[in-house]
Amino acid sequence: MNKEWSELNKTMQLQLKKEAIWQAGIDTLIDLRNQLMDILLSFRKDLTREDFDAIPFINADGYHCKTIGYSIWHIFRIEDIVAHTLINGDDQIFFSGNYQKRIHSPIVTTGNEFVKQQIADFSRLLDLDELYAYITEVKRSTETILKKLPYDKLKWNVSNERKENLKSLHVVSADEKAYWLIDYWCGKDIRGLIQMPFSRHWIMHTEACLKIKTKLVHCEK
Repeated sequence: MNKEWSELNKTMQLQLKKEAIWQAGIDTLIDLRNQLMDILLSFRKDLTREDFDAIPFINADGYHCKTIGYSIWHIFRIEDIVAHTLINGDDQIFFSGNYQKRIHSPIVTTGNEFVKQQIADFSRLLDLDELYAYITEVKRSTETILKKLPYDKLKWNVSNERKENLKSLHVVSADEKAYWLIDYWCGKDIRGLIQMPFSRHWIMHTEACLKIKTKLVHCEK
């Protein structure tokens, strides 16, 4: 893991445990996310359409066995679901902004159910301009939610009502490669959700995207 990102992540986790400095932890988290977002935004300028859909590590065991386009979708669908359905209890940006139609996505899910060529085929369908509009709006809305959270809510667990609502939306595939996410998320408190989908999950997939980019650039030389 990138040393700077790792240190920011560790600092944030420690800050979130102490009421006196937990808001500084949110600031640290946003700093980390801004750095990672800069990387994701740079792809739009630096890469071709074909690069977003390429899957050079198709048989690898790791986050880099995806495409960059899919990875960006995956990061932000998960964040949108967790931030709005599970934490805030309101409508996901994906639905309120009509992003399924705008992005031309055949699914509303996180994409965990896809493997190998399915990932590449899915990636090719996505309207990148609208995908980037979506991720920008999701990031902004999540950080607005986080800034308004009271400290005592960090210890709250996801309610059964919100868990059932999540199931009813069918935004997590019933496929065994995906359905485990429901129990995983709903087994965490709000602090735990902040420490994974909103931070570490970003890091892992962004680093994987950078590995894909490096491979593609090397192949082009």
